Amino acid sequence: MRQLEAAGWSVLPLVARSAAELESQVREALDPSDILLVVGGDGMVSLGVNIVATTGNSLAVFPAGTGNDFARGLGYDVEAIDQNVGRLIAGLKAEPQDCDLARVTGEGDEVFERLIGGVVSAGFDAHVNVRANRMRFPRGASRYTWAILAELIGLRPRAYRLGVDGVPSEHRAVLISVANNSYMGGGMWVTPQGSLTDGWLDVFRVDPVSRSRLLRLLPSVFRGEHTDEPEVHIDRAREVFIDSPGIVAYADGERLGNLPVRVSVVPAAVRIYRPAVVN
Repeated sequence: MRQLEAAGWSVLPLVARSAAELESQVREALDPSDILLVVGGDGMVSLGVNIVATTGNSLAVFPAGTGNDFARGLGYDVEAIDQNVGRLIAGLKAEPQDCDLARVTGEGDEVFERLIGGVVSAGFDAHVNVRANRMRFPRGASRYTWAILAELIGLRPRAYRLGVDGVPSEHRAVLISVANNSYMGGGMWVTPQGSLTDGWLDVFRVDPVSRSRLLRLLPSVFRGEHTDEPEVHIDRAREVFIDSPGIVAYADGERLGNLPVRVSVVPAAVRIYRPAVVN
């Protein structure tokens, strides 16, 4: 906050005991010309994008959470905390960019609608989210790595019904995600060609594999070098329907609800300041 004020910005900090209370505070405090700066992880970003999508304010993000995957997609090196302060301040001097969101709608026993900035997880990756959210140690993105290793014990493929832009299909898979951004799970670069500004979603699917094979694949996913592997499939879509018994969808580090869900791209839904490159 001190660095922002020193750079000439007027800052009003808002802190609350719950997401609902914080959202209420933010909506009451925002003027039309204000920028909403979210300091936190993907759950805080989710709160922020759902606010600015209805108010029309621009959004800025400073990564200070566990996964920070949305911030990675914006271009932050989430480990370089001191450098990121300067990149944030420099980025605020430029124009915000029109960015896409994804609208996720529950179509089963849990009816909901939520805008998300990152990736909808609906398989092994969703189970990893559940476990990581329950863990209190270690801190940071390595929590997801430990959650992955723990969930490998119960790894098994699931039967899915998909609808990709209205074309139905059935698959057995260990992992299915629908990505608006490119990262999930604390730095897995699942869709390297994905973009927040292209008006498309990317459907990421991994065929049934053994535990040992998935362990060999995982390092390449963090580097974005997995896309040519035979078990990996990435398709582009505007709208995706996913159903599988007993699976809970997660996005932006938060629980959404039971499958089935429908995920639709919302092009240019929000204006977001990207971090600037600072020499």
